[in-house]
Formats: sequence, C-alpha cells, structure tokens
Amino acid sequence: MVGTATINDKEFKQIRELIYSRFGINLTEQKRALVTGRLNKVLREGGFASFQDYLLAVEKDDTGKSLSQLVDRISTNHTYFWREPDHFVFFRDEFLPKLIQQQRARNQKKIRIWIAGCSSGEESYMLAILIKEALGGEAAAWDVGLLATDISTVALAKAEAGIYRQENISHMPPALKNKYFKKQPSGEYQIDPGLKKMLLHRRLNLMRPSFPFKGTFQAIFCRNVMIYFDQPTRDELLKKFGKFLDPGGLLFIGHSETLGRNHALFDYVIPALYRRTEVR
Repeated sequence: MVGTATINDKEFKQIRELIYSRFGINLTEQKRALVTGRLNKVLREGGFASFQDYLLAVEKDDTGKSLSQLVDRISTNHTYFWREPDHFVFFRDEFLPKLIQQQRARNQKKIRIWIAGCSSGEESYMLAILIKEALGGEAAAWDVGLLATDISTVALAKAEAGIYRQENISHMPPALKNKYFKKQPSGEYQIDPGLKKMLLHRRLNLMRPSFPFKGTFQAIFCRNVMIYFDQPTRDELLKKFGKFLDPGGLLFIGHSETLGRNHALFDYVIPALYRRTEVR
C-alpha cells in the first residue's frame, strides 16, 4: 500500500502553475497542506509512489480526465440552501417582482439566469424555487431557463441528482422545504423533479476565452468563486460577465468579495450585489 507522499517546492509549483493556467485558480502557499492532503488520496487510488509520478500521468493523459479529477479534488464545494440569505430575499422581494412586471409590459414571459460556479446545485434549485413561487399558477406559461455551470464534474453530477442531506436544507424557510423536498428511505431529501426542468447543467471553465452563449442574462450569480482568482483573472471574468448581462441586470457575488463602488461596468446596489451599467 502506498503511504502518504510529501510534496516538494518544485511539485507544488507545477501544480500551482497548471491549475492557474487552466482554471484561473490561484493556489497560494497557504493551500499547500490542503493540496497535499486532498491529492494524497488520488495518489493512493492510482498507485502513484510520488507527486512527480502523478504529475507525469496527468500531463500524458490526453483525455483530460486526470486534469478534471485534479481540479475536482482541490476545489471546495461546500454550500447549502439559503446560504447568504440577503441575496435570496432581494431576489424574491425586489428583483423578481420588477422583472415579471417588465416582461408583462413587453408582452414577454422569459426569465434567464446564469449560476456560474453552481457547485452541487443548492443555489440553483433555491433560485428555481423562488421563481416558481413568484409565478404561481402562471409558471407553466413562462419560458424559464436557469443555466447552472461548474468546472467540477463531480459537483455537477450531484446537482443533477438533486438529492441532499438534512444539513443541506436545514436553513431553508420551513414552508419551502416541506413543499419542494421529499424524504427518502435513506434519510436524504429529493428535490421536486419539476424544478429540474427549469435548469440546464453544463460543465464550463470560466477561464475559456469566450463563452458559447447566444443570448444574455437578466442576472448572474457567481458567489464565492472569484475568491480563488487573482485580480487580473477577476478583471477579465468581469468583462465577460458584462458582455452577457443585460444592461441593468444584476451580478450577485459572495459576501467576502467586492468590486468596489466605482467599477466601470457595474454599479453598487447593496453588499455583494451590483447592477450592470446601462451604457454598454
């Protein structure tokens, strides 16, 4: 059995540069212990004697599966329903009523939201629930599309399954929890299958030069994602968000993140929430 491998400076630098160049994630020296711990399991599973052997295998894998597994293991996908609730309250009480009114005035019934960095789906399904509640009996007549993307295939598989533990849904308003989840014999909770029709899950690397979208979005959620990027990477991503966000559309970021109050593309609304400037 392969024991616990140590990582030297050269190997950690190789991993840092690989992850940064391909995914934009900035692994600082403080992440060395995390990287070592999480990747040791990969080494044991693959029978690698050292990190150098493992890195050679990743480089030789033309399928990209090893690289995908690497980013899966070092990414943090901890989340839960109703996390950072101020955003959901604003979405429910301010954003949705105004959007629905605007769409009706234009004789349209379309809602488009992008969740960039959707992780295991808690945030995406939370938004779907709020939209369905806001539309009520009219929901079937509306064209609702929520694009949920993530770099992690493991997280996306969990999101598509829509099965969660009690701790993942414990912060939700009880009425919504009881309405949209069904307890399974395993003790886990299955999301209402009807909500899945509102969502499209796709793997997407936010570092790709351009995004394959035909239209724009009325809101983008990218919460607790840019904390892993350095400033130049954030700046480039924000330019791309601006391109695919409607003028006046909203960008939700994590509460530990900020764009400042004088950004060229976005106007400050409330903490961690920004509006796309009207001038493009």
